[in-house]
Parts: sequence; C-alpha cells; structure tokens
Amino acid sequence: MENSRASEEHPPRKAWPVTLIFGVAAVAILAGIIFIFRLTSAPAIETTAKTRHNALADSSDSCVTCHEKSSPGIVVQYGSSSMAAARVTCRDCHEVKEGYPGSVEHEGTHVLNSPTTATCEKCHQSQVAQYNQSRHSLPAYVAVAGSQSLSPELLAAYQAIPEGTFAPDKARNILAEMEGPEITRFACESCHNIGRPAADGSVGRCQSCHIRHEFSLEQARKPETCNFCHIGPDHPQWEIYHESPHGIAYSTLGHTWNWEADTGTLTSEDFPAPTCATCHFSGFGGAATTHDTGDRLTWYLFSSVSERRPAWQDNKARMQSVCFECHNQNFIDNLYTDADVLTEKVNMWVRESDEVIQPLKDQGLITETQFDEPLEYEHYELWHHWGRTTKFGAWMQGPDYTQWHGAYEVVKGLATLRYDTAELLHAAAQLAPAE
Repeated sequence: MENSRASEEHPPRKAWPVTLIFGVAAVAILAGIIFIFRLTSAPAIETTAKTRHNALADSSDSCVTCHEKSSPGIVVQYGSSSMAAARVTCRDCHEVKEGYPGSVEHEGTHVLNSPTTATCEKCHQSQVAQYNQSRHSLPAYVAVAGSQSLSPELLAAYQAIPEGTFAPDKARNILAEMEGPEITRFACESCHNIGRPAADGSVGRCQSCHIRHEFSLEQARKPETCNFCHIGPDHPQWEIYHESPHGIAYSTLGHTWNWEADTGTLTSEDFPAPTCATCHFSGFGGAATTHDTGDRLTWYLFSSVSERRPAWQDNKARMQSVCFECHNQNFIDNLYTDADVLTEKVNMWVRESDEVIQPLKDQGLITETQFDEPLEYEHYELWHHWGRTTKFGAWMQGPDYTQWHGAYEVVKGLATLRYDTAELLHAAAQLAPAE
C-alpha cells in the first residue's frame, strides 16, 4: 500500500521524445553559429588610440637626444607630427640669430622658447596673412589690453583691420583694469593673448589653436579646441554647438569621421555634419581654406549693436557654399532671412536700453566712472551676455540659448533698467529744491 501510494504521489518521469531533444540541440547550435558569425563579421569597435610612427625615434640630433632626457613628452609628440615626418627640425622653428628679439642663449646657440608667427610665416605665408586680418589677431588683444602699447606700425595695422573699429576710445578694457593682472593673467589674457604682439613685431600665437608639439589636424578641427575660449555667458558657442543638430551629430557619430583628411579636400563624406572649423576655416564645398575667422560672416555679432561686415555679401556666398553641401536653397534662405530679422530685433532692444538710462546720464545721476553702480552691470550684461547669446543661438541653431539664456534675459534686463531708472529719477525729483 505504501509503495502504491508513493507511486501515485510521484509518478515515474516520462522520457523526452528523441525528436524534441534533437530539435532543442539544433536550435542551440544554430543560435551559437549566428552569434559567432555576427561577432566576427561586425566592424571593429573604434578606439581613440592610434599607432603612431615616431620620426625622431632613431634621431642623433643633439636637440632630440638631450630633450629625450629633459622633456621626453615633447619629443614623442613632435616625433609623431606631420612636421617631423616632413623633416622639419627643432632648429627650423626655435633657432635664431644672436640678438633676435625675445631670444635666449641655449647650448651654444640662440633660440626662441616659443616660436612666433614670424617663424610660422616662413612656410605658411598665406595662413599668417589671413590670420593677421582676423579678429583672432590684434583686435582680440586690444579688446583687453588696449592699444596704448602698440607701436605706430602695429597701431596702423590694427586700424586697417575692419574689426579694429570696435574698440571704444581704444582704451584698456575697464573690467580687466579693475581686476588687475593678478586675475587677468589667468582669465581674459588666456584667450585674448591669441593676438598679442611678440618682441619681434609679429602678432599672435598660432599654438593657441595648433597645440604644440603634435600640430594635429584632428585636434585643430575638433570643437573642443575652440571650447577653450568660446564658452560662458558672453560667447557660449561651445554650449550652443552641442545643443544644435550639428553638435548632436558630432557627439554621437563624430568618432566615425575622417579627421585626418588632407587640407582643402574635405567633403560631406569626411564630415557629414560641420564642426566650428568646417564652417569658419576649412576648405569645404565651394569655400577655400582660410585663417580669417570673419571671412564667412555677415554681421559683427559680438558688438553691442550689430552692423553688417564689409563685403558681407561675398562672405555670405562663401558660408552658404559650405551649407549647400548638406542643405537646400529654401532651408538656407529661410535661416538667413529669419536670423537677420532676429539680429535687428536684438539691436532694437539694445538701443532701447541705451535710451532708457540716457536721462540718468543727462541729469548726472550716474557717474562717469564705469562699473561703480549696479545699474551699469545690468546694462552691460544685457548686450554683452544676453544680447550676444540670443544672436549666436539663432545663427548656430541653439533654441534654448536663443530663448532662456538670451532673449528672456534681455527683456528681463530691460524691465529692470526701466524700473531702476524710474526710481532714481523719482528720488532725484523729490530731492530737487522747490521753485
């Protein structure tokens, strides 16, 4: 009875059909084959690490052998550069004649610790000439340091640059003067010294964009390089770019782009979406390579009230030839038409802000000294931060920066200026002696 009950509670297991066993096994084997096929046929995962040839690995040059011990990182960087591959030596860039401005004696010769644009110009004449006419040149330096220290020759060169007209009274930037060199050494100067004159009279620092000692095309073409300066509330191009469709394409697919393509040959196959360099510097579409940052721009967007650039129609044609590589005529025409209207609207707001506070100036209710009263900061930020961001956001297609970091702050600033101005005028009227 017990055995019978046990057999009822635990009936004997039935054997699986042979066909079912073979079926399951076949499915498992097939899945394994598919997995292995996909694994072996899938494209290799791209990595940023690259095998680099060091052109200086077997060099017996005394500069190389000495600096391999004292600063080996620099030797490795330069050894993997296209300049080293082209047999440009350390001496070609650093060595100068005795007495050359800014040079120091070094190991029986005379060198420049940091080669100047006069050095780069020996091989890159057109690039330096273009750069010298750009905002990255003297206008960038004068915007902070003023023009008082410029030689007559450099002052004439500065005034010949179209963007040199945007330096009110050609005086030192008052904020930099207030903060002093203890701050500006690590702040404004870090960016604006891209246009600083050197002791030999040449202007600028190519290494601000072409970082030593690799001088990598990829590094110069990537937006991270521009990020060093073009970031923050007064010129947030880095943030706007990443918000835009162009920046999204770069962030998600940029690792597949052809960063080392030869200069002047770039197409949409190399760069399916643009970076900062594609739009402003690279030879792309019908636009030739340039080192003039304003060569393709139609407005002086950085100024308080934007004006058209000289020959802006030609600049427009060059920029649009880049756009045409991906966009159609209707898209481009609509963007330019609408962004032009927005630029004029911001101009109107900035002019209105000037008109709002003018009675305070007329009645002497604010001092002539800049930035000694809160209202002056509000007025300054309205155009220098929020007005410019509104314009940059529109032209670079960053809606959040156009709106909440731009236009919203402008109209908010206008409301504050109107209120504060009315309060000051009312207080002055109350204190005025009765007639």
